[in-house]
Amino acid sequence: MLSVRRFAVYLGLTACFLLLSGYFRDGIVNTAKANYSSRLPTVAQPNGQPAVQSSSPKTSRFRWATVPIRFPVAQLTPLPTAPPLKLPQVQYQFPPESKEQEAVRGRRQAAVKQTFERCWNSYKQHAWGHDELGPLSGGVRDGFGGWGASLVDNLDNLWIMDMKSEFEDAVRAAVVMDLSTSTTETINVFETTIRHLGGFLAAYDLSGDRRLLEKAEEFGEMLIRAFDTPNHLPITRWKPQVALGGPQEADTTVLVAEIGSLEMEFTRLAQVTGEAKWYDAVARIVRLFDAQQQRTHLPGMWPVVVDAKNADFTQDTFFTLSAMSDSLYEYFPKMHALLGGVEPVYRKLYDGSMATAIKYNLWRPMTPDNADILMSGHVRATDQQQAKLDPQGQHLACFTGGMFALGGKLFNQPAHVEIGKKLTDGCIWTYHALPLGIMPEVFNMVPCESRLSCQWDENKWRGEVKDRNTDSNDIDHLIASHRLPKGFTQITDTRYILRPEAIESVFILYRITGESYLQEAAWDMFTAIVNATETHLANAALSDVTFSREQLAQGNTGGSTQMDSMESFWMAETLKYFYLVFSQPDVISLDEWVFNTEAHPFKRNLPT
Repeated sequence: MLSVRRFAVYLGLTACFLLLSGYFRDGIVNTAKANYSSRLPTVAQPNGQPAVQSSSPKTSRFRWATVPIRFPVAQLTPLPTAPPLKLPQVQYQFPPESKEQEAVRGRRQAAVKQTFERCWNSYKQHAWGHDELGPLSGGVRDGFGGWGASLVDNLDNLWIMDMKSEFEDAVRAAVVMDLSTSTTETINVFETTIRHLGGFLAAYDLSGDRRLLEKAEEFGEMLIRAFDTPNHLPITRWKPQVALGGPQEADTTVLVAEIGSLEMEFTRLAQVTGEAKWYDAVARIVRLFDAQQQRTHLPGMWPVVVDAKNADFTQDTFFTLSAMSDSLYEYFPKMHALLGGVEPVYRKLYDGSMATAIKYNLWRPMTPDNADILMSGHVRATDQQQAKLDPQGQHLACFTGGMFALGGKLFNQPAHVEIGKKLTDGCIWTYHALPLGIMPEVFNMVPCESRLSCQWDENKWRGEVKDRNTDSNDIDHLIASHRLPKGFTQITDTRYILRPEAIESVFILYRITGESYLQEAAWDMFTAIVNATETHLANAALSDVTFSREQLAQGNTGGSTQMDSMESFWMAETLKYFYLVFSQPDVISLDEWVFNTEAHPFKRNLPT
């Protein structure tokens, strides 16, 4: 993304926090039911030899496909059978580049690849088979079941970057992972779906290696057991050992993105295997979103928290495109592309939700340079008349630029491409506004009264700073002590955790518009990030991006801002999008491929 995606930035809802509190656990759970245990899994070393890390020298023969289904589906929903439609062209018709342009692009792409290789080699040396490498300590983290999240997440990257020998080593290790073991008692079904199932499927689509498809099916068999409930809706924070012990039912408190962002991976698995059960599992969820779209407190959108046990997605009053909702909306145009435009529900869901979001969630910030940019905020609404905007910005919300741009092309809505440009430009602006050239996780600014015209008002900004920061009456002291660049009224989360969303939208918008300033923006972002995050091993998340380089150099930060964290999406998404923005446009063309929310490319269903 737990923003839903990736360990959320922050959760304003107590219920959501309680949902998440059990997920951040390290170590090995000692309980076991049936043949399912929580020991560390077996993986292969880079030389292809097995490296058994479990308490037993034998790999379990347990297979999820053999676990009986307690609540079988009476009639499966089949994949659409109509021939794919000829959808509008997404990518810009790039003219031939000059030798100078080719040389600059090539140098920049090589720099990105060099950073990836450095991180990959450190992971290979210090954390092979584990979920994540600690970029400062060289230690390991296994918060995603211990199923090599960084390994699986980067299979497609190794192929795309033409690291075929490394790809083969990684495939050999990945396909022998033992799903009868886990390092966590609770599995995040969403994260496992987008990282592992999505990772194996993308690598299969790229390489055609059937070992990867077989492993994708094995993950699918495990994950679909989370759907084995009376109403066939999934348990998004799922305890496999509990499931093996008896009947289970969906939860009453579920994050909307976690239940609403499974369809791309399950649909692609159905497409490549021909088995309807994968598509059926997610199609019934989509039908609920469709049926309840106009029955929420902000019709068109769905709230952050929904009730899966009672199949009610309407009761909560908090609406956002950002953390905890993000990929729900992102998947509407992408599913339209994946299915070749033959399932009309996805356009309906996109059109209805984006019309509401444009009206209530998007806002123009007041900036010193009067920049014509947009951001996406939160809305609390008991009804449309009472809808109240919180003008908050999030790094995670930067995906919205790419979503609007892609939706605008696929659905022939030029106005949405323009909205996507302004949202992307808003993230680029925020990167430039911070002293390190890196955008913070969460912040607030002053919303303009009009999106058409907005003039900088110093006094208004200073007054808002005082209202949002009550620890002093001295406004100049507040601005200095909180290190607030002009325009920012509060920075509530100063971290940068190696997120991909800004470069994701820069990449998508560049491929759609061909505008060269986007490549320049991407290079500025890349160099700023690498300069601040590089460690002796790899790249580290930052705790505070509001310090200047001079303050960092002088040690006036109260300690190092680098954290011992490098989530798998740093290599899998952030570096992939940086690499692709400097690739030839036909490398993973958006007219032939569509990315899941973990940047794994799936082949689009195209007309013959």
